[in-house]
Amino acid sequence: MLIGEVARRSGVSARMLRHYESLGLVRPTGRTGSGYREYSGEDIRRIFHIESLRSLGLSLHDVGRALDDPGFAPAGLVDDLVRRTRDRIAAETELLTRLRRVGAAEPDGWEDVLQVVALLRALGSKSAGARQRAALSAVEEVHVPVEALVEAVLSESDPNVAGALRWALARSGGDGPALLAEGLRSPSAEVRERAVRSVAEIPDEEATALLRDALADPDLVVRGHAALALGARGVADAVPTLVDMVVEERNDADAADALSTLASDPALADRIATGLVDRLAHGAVGPSARRRLAQALAEVPGTTASRALADLSRDEDRAVALTAAYVLGLRGARR
Repeated sequence: MLIGEVARRSGVSARMLRHYESLGLVRPTGRTGSGYREYSGEDIRRIFHIESLRSLGLSLHDVGRALDDPGFAPAGLVDDLVRRTRDRIAAETELLTRLRRVGAAEPDGWEDVLQVVALLRALGSKSAGARQRAALSAVEEVHVPVEALVEAVLSESDPNVAGALRWALARSGGDGPALLAEGLRSPSAEVRERAVRSVAEIPDEEATALLRDALADPDLVVRGHAALALGARGVADAVPTLVDMVVEERNDADAADALSTLASDPALADRIATGLVDRLAHGAVGPSARRRLAQALAEVPGTTASRALADLSRDEDRAVALTAAYVLGLRGARR
């Protein structure tokens, strides 16, 4: 079979077949009377073997070794090819992500493209100061896609940078809550905490729904951030978690403030007082917890709270009794 027909049937160009011949990979076994290359059936099978090995990513040098060296073991080379392929896919994926984010920024010209690229690089800088400046610039100077801000905030460990990123994310609009929802499903409690703190700064209904879901998170810290944010938004679902926080001394002052805010709604005041009183009914609640509960009851209106404080003013622990008596005096003075 002449080279042109081999090229047509195999899909390998005549130029590449000549290149294979020059490397010694495949040599036509015959020549016609006119001196043209003539390939045998065995030559053509070897061509297909070459193409099969090339499809795995082998270099032509390694293809030749694989076909001609009986002692050439494939295992090590295949493992190396797997590693190189993964590295290449990771690099291509990173490039694709960068291109998508540049496109999402809707640049008007190449100057805008360069600014976006510079800002994206700064968000990934090893310098906390550079990352913070980039976060602040993401809203005021250059539009950065929300996806990039979410990725940055979920991986940020520096508290100052994280605060700047949350600020930028809250002002960027778009599908921030939907993207942060992925962070709330992370197996890492640390990532979920970063996500819930970011969601807490977005004042819309979608964010509120995510915060409600976060009340069921297995991590105490995540639940606490969600409850504080919901309390500030007047969402009654946060009450049980806020009461737990007061008893367990986890951000108890902030939790008491949130309960006070919620108690300004007459429809919730008695529910909050009942929740606090129910915790007092448990004998396992120690003096320090009773004192914190008395302080939390201070800003909860209604007779349920007043009766509980009167009982606490006779508490066996002097500090608890004095706290409750003082709170009762303040309530009486406000009447």
